[in-house]
Amino acid sequence: MTGLFKILIVDDDADYRETYRMLLTRKGYRIETAASADEAYRLLDLECYPLIISDIMMPGISGVEFLREIKDKYNKDIEIIMVTGYGSIETAVQSMKIGAFGYFIKSHNPEELILEIEKVHKIFSLLSVNEFNKNSKKGRYLYTSKNKEMQKVYEIVRRVAESSSTVLITGESGVGKEIIAHMIHDSSDRSNMPFIPINCGYYSSGLIESELFGHEKGAFTGATSTRVGHLEEADRGTVFLDEIGDMEEATQVKLLRVLETKQIERIGSNKLIDVDFRLVSATNKNLVKAVSEGKFREDLFFRINTIEIKIPPLRSRKEDIEDLIYFFVNRFNKEMGKGIKEIDGDTMQQLLNYSYPGNIRELKNIIERMVVLSGGSVLKGSIFNSAKCENSIRNDEQRSETMTSYKDAKRNFEIEYISKVLKSCNNNITHAAKIMDISRRQVFNKIIEYDLK
Repeated sequence: MTGLFKILIVDDDADYRETYRMLLTRKGYRIETAASADEAYRLLDLECYPLIISDIMMPGISGVEFLREIKDKYNKDIEIIMVTGYGSIETAVQSMKIGAFGYFIKSHNPEELILEIEKVHKIFSLLSVNEFNKNSKKGRYLYTSKNKEMQKVYEIVRRVAESSSTVLITGESGVGKEIIAHMIHDSSDRSNMPFIPINCGYYSSGLIESELFGHEKGAFTGATSTRVGHLEEADRGTVFLDEIGDMEEATQVKLLRVLETKQIERIGSNKLIDVDFRLVSATNKNLVKAVSEGKFREDLFFRINTIEIKIPPLRSRKEDIEDLIYFFVNRFNKEMGKGIKEIDGDTMQQLLNYSYPGNIRELKNIIERMVVLSGGSVLKGSIFNSAKCENSIRNDEQRSETMTSYKDAKRNFEIEYISKVLKSCNNNITHAAKIMDISRRQVFNKIIEYDLK
């Protein structure tokens, strides 16, 4: 794995720490250092290190005591190579009995240490590294950050998870709002119950109500059987309403009623059903502005906004980019069964220097594409699809404010299309319905909805 394989150096001698760091970094390994066992424990709480190289003679907690505690806590999940400037058979035997992988004397040839490291390296597959990463849920998400703003986000999440308060997650598209929603659910006492994500911008107003509340058989044309809605499915779990700013007002009214009464009513039924779910919502829109413009109900806004969590864009947390790169390379390397062992230096610089207007989602997609196209043990190549890709992405970002939303574009297309078809049929609805291959009632409903003359 080299660049994907992390090693923790624990030694109270700063010169030795720096020597090991330089030597092993040149070999392609990722290195962190600690001056004491206590400092090493703090690093181990934050990140996975399959291998530790530890000095034996250290003030405070000795290397042997440190070894014993690590093996008691992590067993085979971490290997330790013990090093010392004063070698003796007794300490070597004691260390090996406790569970040390190897023993190295500082005055010996460093190649001996490197050979031991390579042995450990071969033992640990990418799967074991991913599974051991305590900072992710089943290796799907990375729940740590070096950025102060994101650290505040995670602290709020930990506190919020203990309650059932509604949460509104805000931030640009692609920053990982659903990941934070998952983290809230996974950290709560509802974690063993369903997590139901629903994208409000994906469904039309009539369809989303059926998705949320369910319907009875025969409630409308096409309702050939009874359907349980997502709010009912999520009982005792968590509902994640993504892009809630796109929800139609009629649906907003019904959702508000559910949040206040904790009861739903399936479409086509007058029976009230008790529900108990935690609501987490997300949007990349300015809901305060939407409320002032009358596009979002103020009472619902206050109801879903008990706690607001703002996620910073990736360009504001550049210190996290390297960890995210390695995380996604590890993940896709394992999923695709690739043999990637390191990242080319120039490629890494491209990845670190790019601004990522699409945030974490864009970074993830770039890494996935590169892993798919990789043909060797070194991940390398341009991070862009073509030479013009970067400029295209940035130009698209600049134009985004002048472009219409998907919903408005769809509405404009339907108005233009239906008007043209009706005109070609001399406004005969029956003939127009046949051309459009939809029912006469659907055409009539669209005429009323768009106020077509």
